Amino acid sequence: MERNILLEALLDEAGMSHSGLAARVNLLRAAGGKVTRYDHTSVGRWINGQRPRGRVPDLICEVLGKQLERPISLSDIGMGMQSVEQIIPLTEFVVQAAILWRRDQQRARASDTSVVTGMRAIAPIWEWENPPEDGDVSRWQGHQIQTCDIAILQAARTRYEVMYRQVGGVATWARVVGFLNEHATPLLRGSYSDQTGRSLFRATGGLAAVAGICAYDSDAQGLAQSYFHQALRMAKASGDRGFGGYVIALLVNQALFLKCYRQAIAFAEAGLRTAGPHISPALRTDLFVMQAKAYAGMKATSEAHRCIMLAEQAASNIRRENEPPETGYMEPGLVQAQLAEAFISLGELAPAREYAVEAVRTHAHARGRIHRMATLTTVDLNRGEVEQAATTAMHMVDLAVGMESHRLRDRFEKLRNRLVRTGSASATEAAARIDHVLSIPL
Repeated sequence: MERNILLEALLDEAGMSHSGLAARVNLLRAAGGKVTRYDHTSVGRWINGQRPRGRVPDLICEVLGKQLERPISLSDIGMGMQSVEQIIPLTEFVVQAAILWRRDQQRARASDTSVVTGMRAIAPIWEWENPPEDGDVSRWQGHQIQTCDIAILQAARTRYEVMYRQVGGVATWARVVGFLNEHATPLLRGSYSDQTGRSLFRATGGLAAVAGICAYDSDAQGLAQSYFHQALRMAKASGDRGFGGYVIALLVNQALFLKCYRQAIAFAEAGLRTAGPHISPALRTDLFVMQAKAYAGMKATSEAHRCIMLAEQAASNIRRENEPPETGYMEPGLVQAQLAEAFISLGELAPAREYAVEAVRTHAHARGRIHRMATLTTVDLNRGEVEQAATTAMHMVDLAVGMESHRLRDRFEKLRNRLVRTGSASATEAAARIDHVLSIPL
């Protein structure tokens, strides 16, 4: 049986325990003249994929609908008999994606839409994780697609990823979306076998993921989420579970940024569970690291430490030559930088500084070094080491020249305000350097 993450997510949104749901269902059954003795273990079985008999699914909808003050359907709780048929057919999905890419190319920049929540946020992961699979993605209309066409998409993904790291998502987003509209759309509308089609969706999904990363970096969170969902649907069509796990990791990272910690943990678990043996050590490491950060954000110390240990164990198995292209972001030192942030949230500053220093000392691309220096600056400010923090902050700002990134600006603004509050002369100088960078609008 497949885990019912739709029901699990609704319970979390409603703030209702397993026992609470069981008790309310029992009360409704009693009002209808039938005695039931459901308890927290019963709800656990439902979440693990068991469908209760009779009218119980309808009663679950009634209970949750009353709590959330909106109608809840059987499909919403993952118990609709026709729920799998509601997945958008692949051909329809391609048409919708092409329309969105054409619309987005006409924009001057990544403009935000609302982040979807609740079932609309969970459903794409549910669809990726559960049947039906795309049995045959072949298409026999239009121009014949060749292996060389797919190679161009793969090369473009690498190119735009490098561009993003060098100049930021603000400047790169429009380039990626333009490429999707002008080059990927005609290929998806071409003629291809099932095998070629799966490679085509894999390559196009990689580009959609980069577009989402750039939108995220441009602070267009709703738009980023939309592109991540597109990439996840293409991952399903490609049949590449490992790639799907990578897209899940992007959604986990966004959930962390939005401080949706429970969602981040649930998404990471879905990625680890469903990618299974196809997941690469680097991706496994990243998912454990982000779970650690989510637990740390919730001040769940023991769970955070457990995930930190799992992350370090997984990191020891990373072999760059065996990793897919997308996990290239997992450079040496990144794990240490991320774990330092988890320790910061836990208030454990000694290990936080140890990891942050190691991360800064390890070679990385410029964008990565900036984030690592920002983390080290944060640790030193928390420890009261103002002079050291100011020195690191000035090096950080020098590296950021030429980059256009809302995520970097967010970090700079927070550090600038903290530096000013110290009253130190060196901190004031560092804050002035940051002010100069922030004075240039994106």
